[in-house]
Amino acid sequence: MIETIDKIALKAGIKNDYIDQYGRYKAKIDLSIFDELKDKKNGKLVLVTAITPTKSGEGKTTMSIALAEGFAKIGVNCMLALREPSLGPVFGLKGGATGGGLASIQPADDINLHFTGDMHALTSSINLIAAIIDNHIFQGNELNIDPSKIVWKRALDMNDRALRSVTVMQDEKKGSPRHDEFVITVASEMMAILCLASDPEDFKRRVNNIIVAYTFDDKPVYLKELKISNAIMKLMKEALKPNLVQTTENNPTLVHGGPFANIAHGCNSIIALKLAAKLGDVTVTEAGFGADLGAEKFLDICCPTAGLSPDGVVVVATIRALKEHGGMEYEELSKPNVEALKNGVCNLKLHLENISKYGVPVVVAINHFKDDSKEEVEWLTKWCEENNYCVSFVDSFAKGGEGSVDLANKVKDMLANKKSNYHKLYDYNLPIKEKIEIICHEIYRAGEVEFSDKALEQIERYTKLGYGKTAVCMAKTPLSITDNPKVKGAPSGYKISIREVNLSAGANFIVALTGKVMTMPGLPKVPAAVLMEQEK
Repeated sequence: MIETIDKIALKAGIKNDYIDQYGRYKAKIDLSIFDELKDKKNGKLVLVTAITPTKSGEGKTTMSIALAEGFAKIGVNCMLALREPSLGPVFGLKGGATGGGLASIQPADDINLHFTGDMHALTSSINLIAAIIDNHIFQGNELNIDPSKIVWKRALDMNDRALRSVTVMQDEKKGSPRHDEFVITVASEMMAILCLASDPEDFKRRVNNIIVAYTFDDKPVYLKELKISNAIMKLMKEALKPNLVQTTENNPTLVHGGPFANIAHGCNSIIALKLAAKLGDVTVTEAGFGADLGAEKFLDICCPTAGLSPDGVVVVATIRALKEHGGMEYEELSKPNVEALKNGVCNLKLHLENISKYGVPVVVAINHFKDDSKEEVEWLTKWCEENNYCVSFVDSFAKGGEGSVDLANKVKDMLANKKSNYHKLYDYNLPIKEKIEIICHEIYRAGEVEFSDKALEQIERYTKLGYGKTAVCMAKTPLSITDNPKVKGAPSGYKISIREVNLSAGANFIVALTGKVMTMPGLPKVPAAVLMEQEK
């Protein structure tokens, strides 16, 4: 039964003086709590990631919640830190992002929809900047902004392919009609800045450093020149505070920030992570999509920025998804097929090998389904053992924390007995092109990295502007290791294409767009919003 949020706060060690309640079951945590906790030692940090997702799903968020529930069952003081859902996936494919079954966070509908208004604040801030830019040009253009070189995009927290290409200023006599496009809120640089900022002062500094456009003589125009950072801070004041909710079994959970991992960096906020590290002996967090995206960005962008060092990683897989990677049709996945499992385990193997490149110990968590045959379970268990991977089969969807006690014990043992030697994959000081190539070769296993002329020109420009020594945030389909969503398994030696390279100066990373990845997703033929019509 769900408890009132004041009780959950006390359970987490948060005094009621630090919580601003949003109804009975959710709250914001005032950032002044860090003053009280500043001398407290950080707990251990565990990342939950996954194999390349398929239509059959792997349940990464569910597993993160399950692990936290399992830790509670064995007496480990754990804090769970997750991302906020976006309305795009909620009404598009997923229908929600709060876990599943008895491994969920509550109140689920509130979290999935309006929650505490963070997405509204972000979207409003993004669109305020866009409105100010166009008004500045309309009112005389003191900054000499070239309308064709505005790089700041409007945003909407919804999948809407109709907004991928629009015309703005169409009927304004003093304006210059131009082509523009929307991005989904969770793919905007503003979301990345929210999640990478260490505190409000750092957030404001990063916001002022955003490049919104270029002048007619090709000089960057920074947001600070628009003189609206104080207005943005007023809009974002509450959004900068982490949100407190609870799991189904009444364990405290921080939910804050939600950048997409296929376009943005895919990790919850550093503010929430640092708070969780002070409150819990172990922090469990997740990063979006497969380990080639969310985990890579957590380890190469989030942790270095936050000054945090992960102590362990859990890689989630399902037998169903591995069989799909092995060539089995989605409609047939409920049928036993050890050969397809054998063919598809290469995807799990690739992700596990990639995690080892960061020097962090790992446990394999298999999200167990009733259709998994005894023979399939035995084969996968044997494969893990023969390859020296610790594995746990988890039944938390149906059993809650009881279904993840084995996983919790194995992760606890890993944290106690296996030392992490964490390090980044690449040196930020390397040239931009070389950093992109390292990720493509080492993580995606590509043979050739092909850069478009446009991408090479952009790399040269950003290097000259002084942004060569930044992290790289790859934008790639989450449905494949490659840049082609139809390719399953673990291919290698293929050619990957870098079509465009964008600069997020406030977030302090370069975004490399591969293949046909979109910054504004579209809805499927039957959106989750339509399926909700069938709910009673």
